[in-house]
Amino acid sequence: MEPFRLHVFVCDQRKPEGVPCCAAKDSGKVIEALRREVNARGLEDEVQITTCGSLGLCEHGPNMVVYPDGIWYSGVRPEDVAEIVASHFDNDTPVERIIRSDSSSVRTEILANREKMLQARRAKEAAGMLPDDLNDRIRAFQESRAILTALELDLFTALGDGQAAEQLAAKIGTDARATEMLLNALVSLGLLAKHEDIFRNSPVSGRYFRADSPDNARPALMHIAHLWHRWSRLTDCVRAGTAFGQEEVEPRGDDWTEAFIAAMDRNARERASRLVQAVGAAGLRRMLDVGGGSGAYSIAFAKAEPALTVEILDVAEVAPIARRHIHDAGLTDRISVRVGDLRSGIHGRDYDLVFISAICHMLSPEENCDLLRRSHAALKSGGRIVIQDFILEPDKTAPGFAALFALNMLVGTRAGSSYSEVEYRVWMAGAGFQDIRHVRMPGPAGLVIGCRP
Repeated sequence: MEPFRLHVFVCDQRKPEGVPCCAAKDSGKVIEALRREVNARGLEDEVQITTCGSLGLCEHGPNMVVYPDGIWYSGVRPEDVAEIVASHFDNDTPVERIIRSDSSSVRTEILANREKMLQARRAKEAAGMLPDDLNDRIRAFQESRAILTALELDLFTALGDGQAAEQLAAKIGTDARATEMLLNALVSLGLLAKHEDIFRNSPVSGRYFRADSPDNARPALMHIAHLWHRWSRLTDCVRAGTAFGQEEVEPRGDDWTEAFIAAMDRNARERASRLVQAVGAAGLRRMLDVGGGSGAYSIAFAKAEPALTVEILDVAEVAPIARRHIHDAGLTDRISVRVGDLRSGIHGRDYDLVFISAICHMLSPEENCDLLRRSHAALKSGGRIVIQDFILEPDKTAPGFAALFALNMLVGTRAGSSYSEVEYRVWMAGAGFQDIRHVRMPGPAGLVIGCRP
């Protein structure tokens, strides 16, 4: 079966430092150039590009194989790609100068590399060394911390179109030597480029981490930087059974609130249209968005149903942020914000829909039962409750993100956690809801929906 005229496999294998591999020889840039050139020539429906593990010619990478021709290329550079696509992919004329045409020598080299890999693996196992993937996972915090420090310093914005380490340090108020060390590490992570002691943003950091970019994610990512400090106390929290040394309701300041809501808004805007489609907005007239944050979901529901009015319930610190987003969406006539405490506030009456997103994981089981009882009372007959959250499988070990997020709640709340579908069903039935169903959505969060009879 050949669903595509050509199927191109490109090695992007990453191996430990110092071990020859295609990734260390810029296979990522080759893959990016291939996709760009294929699209530019309108061949994306004829040529399938697939990244793969080692092709066995590690010393001569980057390597790629083109099927059904069975053409092997080695030492492919980004500047070779335009010629390969134009000559081979578009005109069926392979580029001879980089073809590996001696099948016998190719086979011999592949088998020799395989044997070296197996010998190295056996030696590691005999020595009791940690597997590479486990060791990388344990040390992964180092890369994360370097990026978060750069974000906290707003380094990518300050770098502008390129500066030396000493210039940048003077600009952001840091030590020149330490700044150069951080910049070099960011180059190694592919987030910066360095040429003759001048550091510049990569395409990725320039797009997502600079304040002058329309896709700047730094405000949202600052929430992750804040989480770092809480996660550093995880051992103490496991011993104590709750957030240790920091009260959940401690004064957090405007910076923390802005970062948290920016992170939630970024997630919500990505999911809102799919969620509204899954829930359905037709016929809704009144909706309560409990802990609605930026109002992203309320805005999406209001846009989907012109007759709908929405009330957001959230704390005083969040209300101005929500009102700002509502104003920008041009929906101040249909979406209002009420300041209140979702743990105890009266929710009102006769709503068609009560929407609770990313709230239940902050609460204890007892608090969730109370919230659901008050939500039931706030709905009119036939009204629905929609809960969006990280919903665990019955044994609570999957999805992996939800299992790890339970620890996020351990370090950040008094009694919050991720909960299972079984728990939500029991709580909702106890509050009087019927027709309870779990709706699985793309991404880590799902929906639990119930009706008031």
